[in-house]
Amino acid sequence: MSTVQSDPSTMIRSNENPLIRFATGAGLIVLTYVVLYALHAFQQPRALTSYSIAALFNNTAPLALAAAGQAIIVISRGFDLSVAGVISICNVTLAVYPMDGPGGAMASVAMCLAIGGSVGLVNGYLVAVLKLQSIAATLATMIICQGIALVILKAPGGAVSEWIVYEMTDRIFSVIPVSGLVLGGVVLIWLALKRTSFGISIYAIGADETSAALSGINVTRVRFLAHVLAGCTYGLAGFMLSAQTATGNPTSGTPLLMLSFAAVALGGTALTGGRGGVFASIVGAATLILLQKVLFSSGVSSFYTGMFQGSILILAVVFSSLLARLGDTK
Repeated sequence: MSTVQSDPSTMIRSNENPLIRFATGAGLIVLTYVVLYALHAFQQPRALTSYSIAALFNNTAPLALAAAGQAIIVISRGFDLSVAGVISICNVTLAVYPMDGPGGAMASVAMCLAIGGSVGLVNGYLVAVLKLQSIAATLATMIICQGIALVILKAPGGAVSEWIVYEMTDRIFSVIPVSGLVLGGVVLIWLALKRTSFGISIYAIGADETSAALSGINVTRVRFLAHVLAGCTYGLAGFMLSAQTATGNPTSGTPLLMLSFAAVALGGTALTGGRGGVFASIVGAATLILLQKVLFSSGVSSFYTGMFQGSILILAVVFSSLLARLGDTK
C-alpha cells in the first residue's frame, strides 16, 4: 500500500534525475518564454516598457487563468471542457448587467466566482459522485453553459463596466500591471494550497487513484472540490476577459478551450495526471500569447498562428520526453 508524501513533488521517484525535474517542471517552459521574449524585445524595443509589459499581461491573463483551472483537473487525471462555457456566461453577464465603481467590480468578481463555482459543483457531482467520465460530463455542461450564454446575449454586444475595463487593465504606480497581480495571487494561493492535505491529495489521486484511496484519501471529496476550485478559476478568467474586451460575446470562451489544454501541456503537466503545476501552466499560456505577438511582429499571417502554436507544443512535449528518457538512463 503506497502512502502520500508530504510534498507533491515526491510523488515521483526519490532518485529522479534533475533533468527529469527540469524537463517536466517549470524550468523548460520558463526558459522557452525567456528566449521568446528576448526575440520579441529584439523585434520591438518598446516591448521592454512598462506599458507594453502591462499589455502583454492583460492579453495573457484570461488564458492563463483558464489554464490554471484546467491544470488542477488534469493533475487529478481528468479533463474539463466546461471552461469555455463558464467564461462565456461570465462575459455576457458582465456585459448585459454592468455594475460600475469599486463596489460593482467586487460584486462582478463575486458573481463570476459564483457562476464558475456552481458549474464546478455540477461537474464535481457528475464526475466525483456519479463516476461519469470527466470529458463526457464536462462536454455536457459546456454545451448547457453555451446555451445559457446565448439566452443572456444572442449576439455580440453589450458593454462591460468602464471601471472594470480601465482599472483591471491599468498599472499601479504606472508600473505594476493589475492583471499581473491577479496572476501572482493565483500562483501564491496554489503554492500554499498544494502543500495542504487537499493539494497533496490531488497529486496522489492523479498518480494512482487506487493507492490514494487505500492510503485513506477521500477520492470523491477531493475530486469534487477540485472541480469547484477549477470552476471558480474559470469564472475569474471570464472576469479578466471581460475587462480586456469591454464587450460581451456568447462564444467568447470557445477559443480558450483548446488553448487551455495546450498551455497545460506546454507547461509540462502530464495529461495522464499526477505531475505538473499551476505556475508552469500559466507560463505555458503566456508563451502561447507571446508567440502570437512574435509572429505578428515578424509579418506572419494570423492564419498560420495556430500552426506555429501546435508545432511549438509538439516540439516542447517531444523535447521534454527526450530529456526525461535521457535522465532515466543515467
